[in-house]
Amino acid sequence: MTTSRRAFLAAAAGLALPGCRRATPRADDDPAAPLGPLERELAIYNWSDYVGSDTIAGFEREFGVRVTYDTYESNEELLAKLQTGASGYDLAVPSSYLLPALSGSGLLGPVHPRYLTNLGNIAPLFRHPPYDPAETWTVPWQWGVTGIAWRRDLVAQPPDGWEVFLDARWKNRMTMMDDGREVIGAMLKYRGRPLNDTDAASLSAAKADAERARANLRAYKSATVKGDLIAGDVWIAQLWNGDAAQAAREQPAIGFVVPRQGAAIWTDSFVMLREAPHPRAAHEFLNYVLRPEVAAAASDATGYGSPNAAGAALQRRPVPYPTAEERARLEYFADLGAAAMTWDRIWTEIKSA
Repeated sequence: MTTSRRAFLAAAAGLALPGCRRATPRADDDPAAPLGPLERELAIYNWSDYVGSDTIAGFEREFGVRVTYDTYESNEELLAKLQTGASGYDLAVPSSYLLPALSGSGLLGPVHPRYLTNLGNIAPLFRHPPYDPAETWTVPWQWGVTGIAWRRDLVAQPPDGWEVFLDARWKNRMTMMDDGREVIGAMLKYRGRPLNDTDAASLSAAKADAERARANLRAYKSATVKGDLIAGDVWIAQLWNGDAAQAAREQPAIGFVVPRQGAAIWTDSFVMLREAPHPRAAHEFLNYVLRPEVAAAASDATGYGSPNAAGAALQRRPVPYPTAEERARLEYFADLGAAAMTWDRIWTEIKSA
């Protein structure tokens, strides 16, 4: 199964991570405890193209800390590193619904609020999220929504709902994401069902709709569809807002809409890894990226929204927060528990139909 930047089906509640055992308590497990002096090194593991051009260098200059910065392309890659006991990293940026599996397996350490004096810059919308209500593990970094990107110069009537992918008029000019959570979730929303529905009848209907849509698709593609939209080979695509914004910089005719039936909203967050060798430097970095100007530069570079309200106000290319009406239609992906295997099977059958 191919996974995308934002999804990983195996990351369900109760996931057993081979080789991972709960670690013995550490002094810095107490979020009220001091972390000691600033270390001179820091190791970060993040998605590619997910910081500003000067984010890392600026931190190194100001704090005198040498940063090792490695990147990955999927949650699978991140999880594989952690499963094999890779040590040395301080911070990572997993997708939100991987959090229960990571924290439940003892792979995360708590953040220490005493060092995060800039945390108040985060907008209330992104505080106390459902995947970390006590804000024990996460510091919000970027946010986005899934929706429909389209070429305004090639599609006269703007698509406003997921039913567009069932419309044979656009056969071979459309793509949906190579991502079971996104595709099945969109078809659930099309039928007015919750994004994380596990009801057998709902999933059966979503599968049937996805198979109907598949007949009209050029391909299942995620971030790589940007080039096709820019070239005009694809006219309508299920896509994340940030990727649509990046594509629109090269081709202004690309528009983006949140379907009227609703869609996914997500927040990617920094987390402390349990065995972080440089906890004080990691917290200084977290507080640094919570500065408005640093947050603004990063989101301008990535094309995604900044959960940092003070930073969002400084962006050259601001991504507006969802309106109250849009928020009512947006849901976070949640752990599917035992139903994750059912979703995985359905997605395999959709792609092989």
